[in-house]
Amino acid sequence: MIHIRLSSVLVRDQAQARRFYTEVLGFVVRQDIPMGEYSWLSVGTPSGEVELLLEPASTEYAKAYQSALYAAGVPLTMFASDDIQADYARLSAQGVVFTGAPQKFGEVTIATFDDRCGNYIRLFQA
Repeated sequence: MIHIRLSSVLVRDQAQARRFYTEVLGFVVRQDIPMGEYSWLSVGTPSGEVELLLEPASTEYAKAYQSALYAAGVPLTMFASDDIQADYARLSAQGVVFTGAPQKFGEVTIATFDDRCGNYIRLFQA
């Protein structure tokens, strides 16, 4: 069976991303391996099911891709929430900026926030 174990999230600043993804979102650092100017920096769920590589948007292609998505209001990726209303309230209280309150679309509720690292991230609850 094929499954997602590691996925990349482009970030403008790895130190800022590390703080946001751990201190605000609650992920834990999985790997932090210095690789010259940057690190192989990944965070994951406390259970270890999923790992995100906080990958520097250091090339012109990556910067252009990230900027285009952000300018269009398109989320880079989506994260599942078990209780989107509670997560929305908790993250909002920590200063996370959402594009709006959670909205229901059929059986799915979504809310989109700015990760402060150059991306919109969408939360969803099915």
